[in-house]
Amino acid sequence: MSKLRDLDNLQVPPELPFPAVTKQVAGVVNGIQTDVTCVQFSDKILVTISQNGRLGHWLHVPLENKNPGAQGFHTLSESADDDLLPMSRLMATSLLGGRAPGHETVGQLYARQIASVIATKTPDEKRLLVVGLGLKTAEADRDVFFGIIDLVLQCI
Repeated sequence: MSKLRDLDNLQVPPELPFPAVTKQVAGVVNGIQTDVTCVQFSDKILVTISQNGRLGHWLHVPLENKNPGAQGFHTLSESADDDLLPMSRLMATSLLGGRAPGHETVGQLYARQIASVIATKTPDEKRLLVVGLGLKTAEADRDVFFGIIDLVLQCI
């Protein structure tokens, strides 16, 4: 027979937080509910941007600078002319989805812009950025772009 356990002497394990830092932000961009989540793992940074609960395009951008002259740090341009453009040395690669017309280009734009923001904020960042997108349309509208990037900035 099994022994009866004394429930009075049981110790409740302490509530430990999820080991990855997680932030979520929601907002309305161009009349569409948009949810942004950022999860920072020890080896990767995951950013998801979802409209209407979708995620259909996954990309990754290596943040580690392979330039031996920069000692692993991202160097920033001296020119103020291209401050709003993504860093040209950051390359986004599609992992899944993004094959519909326009989605590949827009996805790469968002992924490279998010990577540029992270590299500017933390020049010694070496983790891999993974971006999941679920945009309702793949239009390259300036107001939509800045609205979504603003939500991402609140997360990272």
